[in-house]
Amino acid sequence: MKQYTIFGIGAALVDTEIKVTDQDLHAMQVDKGLMTLVDEARQDALMSHLQDHLTTADHASGGSAANSIIAAALLGTPTYFACKVAHDEYGDIYLRDLAAAGVEFDESAARGIGTTGKCLVMITPDAERSMNTFLGISAALSLDQLNTQALCNSEWLYLEAYQAPSPTGMEACLRARDIAKANNVKIAVSFSDPGMVEFFRSQIDALVGDRIDLIFCNTQEALAYAKTDSLDAAIEVLKQKADQFVITRGAEGALVFDGNELLPIPAHQVHAIDSNGAGDMFAGAFLFALTRGEDFATAGRFGSLAAGTIVSQYGPRLSAETCQHLRLSFFGN
Repeated sequence: MKQYTIFGIGAALVDTEIKVTDQDLHAMQVDKGLMTLVDEARQDALMSHLQDHLTTADHASGGSAANSIIAAALLGTPTYFACKVAHDEYGDIYLRDLAAAGVEFDESAARGIGTTGKCLVMITPDAERSMNTFLGISAALSLDQLNTQALCNSEWLYLEAYQAPSPTGMEACLRARDIAKANNVKIAVSFSDPGMVEFFRSQIDALVGDRIDLIFCNTQEALAYAKTDSLDAAIEVLKQKADQFVITRGAEGALVFDGNELLPIPAHQVHAIDSNGAGDMFAGAFLFALTRGEDFATAGRFGSLAAGTIVSQYGPRLSAETCQHLRLSFFGN
């Protein structure tokens, strides 16, 4: 038995969620439904414009891979997360959240001089999230944060495509990928965002390499990766690049490929108010189920339940109590 089920590498961002309208997004020239990298001045200007809006989930630790790792940890699986934060208030918040979720990390390696990254998450009435992200010190994630011993002692390595814009982050991810392959650690990659796939294609190809064990993506990301308008064609491309994959489809549920069969997963029917973190929650819950020995169909249904639960509330995180309830109600243990 290995010490950790999942070793994740990713951006450490403190999320602030704010309700907005489509008119707000248009006035602020924010691209709806995408993650856009901005500098701190642009983010501050957006916050100033929105200062009278209701903040619905302030100061929540976020980041795509982090959301999945924290979800898996809250469901009860041992996890480790490699990230970079500053010696500031937001860094304190971030690492405190990781510890509270039961995620292990190396604080001495994680801390650095600078400003902890922040993500402004704008939620429109249709539950779509539009993100403007100032990476801060997270953009300097590097080999210094890579704990080789912890990685070798993990069952899975989980990488996010959000590292694509960072040369040092990519270096850390690619080194981790090589270490994982040499030490019988399975590799999963989340495509994270359609913009990452479109504008950082060579980096995404490097993360995937010749072939990996598992890809997580949504429909838009799958189509962008395959450079097609046909989901069937995208599925065939994914089969060439990964032994297994998951395509989340929002209200249409998901498709999971277990290496032999493509299985449809129904959506968990809820009233969606906030899609932030839904795909990340699906991935974390799916990996939790998979690593406890469940098949892809069961893992997919549990991922759908968890994702459906999170879109029915504001914020990228379910409480520890809710995670335990989901696990016990679904699995019975």
